[in-house]
Amino acid sequence: MTETTQTERPSLLRRLAAIVYDTFLVLPLIMVAVAIGLGLRTALGMEPYDETQVSILDANLVRLIELSAVVAFFCYFWLKNGQTLSMQAWRIKLVNSSGGEIRFYQAVVRALGAALSALCLGAGYWWCLIDAQGRTWHDYLSGTELILLPKKEKVKKAK
Repeated sequence: MTETTQTERPSLLRRLAAIVYDTFLVLPLIMVAVAIGLGLRTALGMEPYDETQVSILDANLVRLIELSAVVAFFCYFWLKNGQTLSMQAWRIKLVNSSGGEIRFYQAVVRALGAALSALCLGAGYWWCLIDAQGRTWHDYLSGTELILLPKKEKVKKAK
């Protein structure tokens, strides 16, 4: 039995709360990434322009930039310490199936798998409600899982 099978799993509500919190952090990052893409395109003098002579980006390129920014955000934090800022606030940590640190490919697969889980009307997330181990589709795809960290003990100040 691995260490993580004895560890408490975060509830779906806790996971969704962390997702909402992370969304507020990722949206400005996406805007900056798209603005940089548009700035590079304009600086290089690439066509096309719309009817008002404003430089525009192809919709698929914008989607690719957005996806890349989101994957980069999550991979950075997951590889750094297994937690995004919202995961720290909600005491959630990402570990591999044996309880250790995740690898780069696991982070990328998990991020892309999470998008797939969401695109299926959230079915990949809802799966944790019926799974015996509380795992989602992207947990299985990436060989990772979320654990709930214990509450920190408050330190009493000496008088």
